[in-house]
Amino acid sequence: MADSHGGRPARRSVRAAGGGACCWALPTALLCAYGFFCSVRPSEPFLTRYLLEPHKNLSETQVFNEIYPVWTYSYLALLFPVFLATDYLRYKPVVLLQGLSLIVTWFMLLYAQGLRAIQFLEFFYGMGTATDIAYYSYIYSVVDINLYQKVTSYCRSATLMGYTVGSVSGQVLVSVAGWSLFSLNVISLTSISIAFGTAWFLPMPQKSLFFHHLSSQRLSCEMKVMDCKNGATVQDHPDVQRAPCWEDETKVPLNGEGHSAEKQKQKVDIVKVLKDLWQDFLQCYSSRTMLCWSVWWALSTCGYFQVINYAQGLWEMVLPSHGADIYNGAVEAASTLLGAIAVVVVGHIKTSWAMWGEVALALFSFLIAAAVYVMDTVRNIWVCYGSYVIFRIIYMMLITIATFQIATNLSVERYALVFGVNTFIALALQTLLTVIVVDASGLGLDIFTQFMIYASYFAAISLVFLVSGICSIVRAYGRQEQVQNRSPESQ
Repeated sequence: MADSHGGRPARRSVRAAGGGACCWALPTALLCAYGFFCSVRPSEPFLTRYLLEPHKNLSETQVFNEIYPVWTYSYLALLFPVFLATDYLRYKPVVLLQGLSLIVTWFMLLYAQGLRAIQFLEFFYGMGTATDIAYYSYIYSVVDINLYQKVTSYCRSATLMGYTVGSVSGQVLVSVAGWSLFSLNVISLTSISIAFGTAWFLPMPQKSLFFHHLSSQRLSCEMKVMDCKNGATVQDHPDVQRAPCWEDETKVPLNGEGHSAEKQKQKVDIVKVLKDLWQDFLQCYSSRTMLCWSVWWALSTCGYFQVINYAQGLWEMVLPSHGADIYNGAVEAASTLLGAIAVVVVGHIKTSWAMWGEVALALFSFLIAAAVYVMDTVRNIWVCYGSYVIFRIIYMMLITIATFQIATNLSVERYALVFGVNTFIALALQTLLTVIVVDASGLGLDIFTQFMIYASYFAAISLVFLVSGICSIVRAYGRQEQVQNRSPESQ
């Protein structure tokens, strides 16, 4: 942006230094407030128990095999259209759509009755999940690039804190105060409504990554970034001095002629954008290292979604909630906090992920498989809880490493495309797994058989990456020996 003002770079930098705090503080604070209240949902850890209560008149088979799969299908169907709409509409409208979708979800959860109504509810919940991308990408369109790491940590911390507060408060209200699950859903709906009201005050971004970008020169600058949803880190590129900010749109000539001409040049060509996306896709996945980590991302995220989606169902079968106290909220809170600690720790680990990364993925994927296997075969609720916590900690740690490795191998400023594609592939695989294993129109297997399949799935991932990792290490040592053998000959 500075070089577009010709001889005014010094003045531009002074203004950025003086007004930067105003530029990033307001949208960051509002977005963090939105993320916090949107995540305070004390009823969520008890969703399965609530749906199986007598007043909903739903059977276990209906909940597990006919209702929950709808979320997977709707998430997959909406992900790509939402991805494009988020950029085209410049984030804020899609953030509002997310809030509205979650309001409809929890309102229906309170008052909807019958199988079809609850399936419709799951569709709206899938929409709320798919629009998550707007929350995690909005902030990058309104702050300086050198603030990405700071605002990312704020936004991620807000959602983690909100989720933890919701889980802990839900557990306390159920176990200590004896509140009904209906009351917890009222609190969830109220919190989401507060978040929706907060979102209206978010400044409207004037720029976006694909449809409303600054210039081809700006877009060609490399930027290495991690996905904020999984503990992101950003490394600045020296050529990029400032990210688009919502206040920049007001800094135009008073006569408006330059602004009008710029608008004509920036007229959206959807076909061209899609072609550019395809070229960027090919370029992004040209690196073997990034392709390897992306494959693990997609495969493991597929299994992760399945386990967390049906974990409450497994716990309900191990220890029916109508006859005993359950601690789902405490378990969710503990796994989130311990996972966050593991993410911080892994950020300080120094190792050659290029050489040992695949073997590490194989080892930890095997541990995930073991945790899921124990969760399934040892029919003790406390063992199930402990295995679930271990499962989430390992996944959150590995997905952070994978995110970093993918980001550091990106060849263009299209990190959103890469993470979107990886998530889409994960959802496509999850949909296939759901159709075959879970859906009543497929095999419709019971919950214990499902988890045995998920354990085998992670074991297969471990085996694949173990073989690939060993081959990579052998090749690396072979190249090293060739270099060493050439050195004496050259001397």
